[in-house]
Amino acid sequence: MRHVQGGSCVFAKHAQKMILKSISILNFKNIREASLDFSPNMNCFLGHNGVGKTNLLDAVYYLSFCRGAFNAVDSQLMGHGSDFFVIDGEYVRDDGDALSVYCGMKRGSKKHFKRDGKEYKRLSQHIGLIPLIMVSPEDGALILGGSEERRRLMDVVISQYDNAYMDALARYGKALQQRNALLKMDEEPDASLLDIWEEEMAVHGERVYLARKDFVDRMTPCFQRIYDSIADGRESVGLSYVSHAQRGPLLEVIRGGRHKDRAVGYSLHGVHRDDLEMSLGGYQIRKEGSQGQSKTFVIALKLAQFDFLKSAASGTTPLLLLDDIFDKLDARRVERIVELVSTDSFGQIFITDTNRDHLDSILGSVTSDYRLFDVADGEFTTVSE
Repeated sequence: MRHVQGGSCVFAKHAQKMILKSISILNFKNIREASLDFSPNMNCFLGHNGVGKTNLLDAVYYLSFCRGAFNAVDSQLMGHGSDFFVIDGEYVRDDGDALSVYCGMKRGSKKHFKRDGKEYKRLSQHIGLIPLIMVSPEDGALILGGSEERRRLMDVVISQYDNAYMDALARYGKALQQRNALLKMDEEPDASLLDIWEEEMAVHGERVYLARKDFVDRMTPCFQRIYDSIADGRESVGLSYVSHAQRGPLLEVIRGGRHKDRAVGYSLHGVHRDDLEMSLGGYQIRKEGSQGQSKTFVIALKLAQFDFLKSAASGTTPLLLLDDIFDKLDARRVERIVELVSTDSFGQIFITDTNRDHLDSILGSVTSDYRLFDVADGEFTTVSE
């Protein structure tokens, strides 16, 4: 396999690893109770669909992002008939520093999120401490879904290394909400109030735009190299960031659309309409790509984000969660991905699959220790170490 290197790719770069040593779970989705110890390298989960493999990955995701990967409503993550859930993770860095992260929530109450026993005042203070990239079948929405899916992809990565970005995004969202409320009014809104919120949108929107543009510009060459490696150089792919901020000063763009926005009752221009155009062979992949090509595109995109985050997030190697990623891929592409993620450039990896052959091919490429778990009805059994 050709090594993915050069340009923006830094797979060879050393970064400190954050390892999830163990996790304890109570009443999270279909996992009633589980206490698992993990390998610092490769952890594989084998089982049929719907038995709890993805829920385990979602619990790991939760400890990084203070929310689930697929459902932002915390109360809906409690197991059936349960009035609370708890997720408790124990981490260790390369340098030996230990870290504990706890989340607990009772129905009808706010959740409690703690680091080393001390509760956070703001959950945003936690984001980026344990960088993580997850690849799952849900990522097909990045290609087939609306632009909000692709904005979220950018936001999730950038927020893990740029706290100022999170603040700008929140402030922009508040200003947008206030402007839209004025636009919806039956009577003519106060022009001076519109001026204030438009200025807020422009200031923080420009900050969001510049961060997204920098991210896409720097990540794209690496994404193209990874795709090229998986697809044996047979196809060309591209990413293009599209924003109203490219038309000129954002304040002028927003203010210039005020009359039309008033007619429709919401803001038609701004970074809340940004998009990330994805192409295959010069054409939109959503129209031209096969299932295998689309899946390869998403996997390469997520691995490029991993690589970018590894260099950007204080030199910490992210956790990598791969949920049932090999379906719809031919054997050659599976082999390429296995070769790629089996290198020591990656840190701790969690993989789920329904196919033992896929996992055996991965574990056969791993020279370091690993753990294989069998999953059934929300229960986990260690098969081999």
